[in-house]
Amino acid sequence: MARNHILIVEDEEDIAELLRHHLAREGYGITVAGHGEEAVKAVSRKKPELILLDLMLPGLDGLEVCRRLKKEPRTASIPIIMVTAKGDEGDVVAGLELGADDYIAKPFSMKVLVARVRAMLRRVDHVPDQSIPLRIHDLVINPGRHEVLIKGKPVEMTVSELRILHLLAGRPGWVMTRGQIVDAVRGEDYAVTDRAVDVQIVGLRKKLGARSDYIETVRGVGYRFKEQLP
Repeated sequence: MARNHILIVEDEEDIAELLRHHLAREGYGITVAGHGEEAVKAVSRKKPELILLDLMLPGLDGLEVCRRLKKEPRTASIPIIMVTAKGDEGDVVAGLELGADDYIAKPFSMKVLVARVRAMLRRVDHVPDQSIPLRIHDLVINPGRHEVLIKGKPVEMTVSELRILHLLAGRPGWVMTRGQIVDAVRGEDYAVTDRAVDVQIVGLRKKLGARSDYIETVRGVGYRFKEQLP
């Protein structure tokens, strides 16, 4: 019986089949979409637990697919792993700004990709010690339900944004380096630039609105959640 359902969005048939074969062998249910429009329709028919999204697609490209899915409340929390042939930081940063949760560059090791998929799905799955909501004034963070509330109103966040917020808010006053944030949110030895971490923080602050100053920048070190709040 399939453990999780994964949508593969890849226009190169040989690569799509290779991904399908290896992930199906791991026990995952698989749907394959050959272009962006087909991917959006596939998600509307059956919501996957994870999307492997090639950025270089004909017609509706991967970044636009990511943008559309992340702006819709029903699909915003679906983790997206971007697959890029360029390995260009600009593509990676653009995808993270739109809400993508991870990336891997072609050519990639199938073992590494499968490990990334496993790690991402583990992070998305319910974790008992994260089930207790954090309450800071009118801000409520409930990672077990993938939920953030401000004055009782839900704020849509990506998996990574919520995990960063929960990490910082759970240790008020503690300074977390970018490396520590990456290790806690992505897993140890995950290769990501400081710029990509900063992009996640910028997006998080925008969504917090008037409470954006809860997250402080410590120059040359990293970030912390305010210990004393008004």
